[in-house]
Amino acid sequence: MATKLIYFVRHGETLNNAKNIRQGPEGKLSEKGRIQALETAKRFPKEKGRPQAIIASPYERTRETALIIGKELGMNVEYSDLLKERRNPSEIVGHEGGEREVRKIVDYIDNSFHDDNVRYSDEENFTDLKERAKNLLEYIIDRPEERMIMVTHGIFLKMAVSYMLRGDSLSASEYNNLSYLNPVSNASMAICSYTTHLLKKNEWKLLVWNDLG
Repeated sequence: MATKLIYFVRHGETLNNAKNIRQGPEGKLSEKGRIQALETAKRFPKEKGRPQAIIASPYERTRETALIIGKELGMNVEYSDLLKERRNPSEIVGHEGGEREVRKIVDYIDNSFHDDNVRYSDEENFTDLKERAKNLLEYIIDRPEERMIMVTHGIFLKMAVSYMLRGDSLSASEYNNLSYLNPVSNASMAICSYTTHLLKKNEWKLLVWNDLG
């Protein structure tokens, strides 16, 4: 039996997070976000049990967060598109979340009772995101490291963990309910394990959720 430990970290607060603005790939950390990232970085062991790899989304806010963690641990950072945030509809990127039209679009794509393949415009929809979560888990399994830090985003982190728990049976309705009921804070940590067994099905477990230390 062998077990991998994966530390998923959401990026620190961004200037746009503080203003409730919907983001694309751009978006720098605020001063608060940089402090949050450093506080999270200091929680990882530097000796026995230290992480063996840091992999991050290539978006600006996750790069900054991962580099702060890497500097604290004396480690280089790798990047993977598998960890990117869900692509928002272009109509809402750069707009404040309270705007009437933005609320209308977000309500449409986050509704708990829509078909899995519904799409508003050019966003990454549920089916797209679920497939990427599946690919990420396969990527983790194939990597040689036993302990990894993965710096990602709130919505995609929820999808990755939802897929761990439900697998191919995960529906848009179930995901949206799980997402709504399980918030994830900036710079928080979700710790997951993957264990291989000889005599039973290999298994994923969620050990810790939304941990800020």
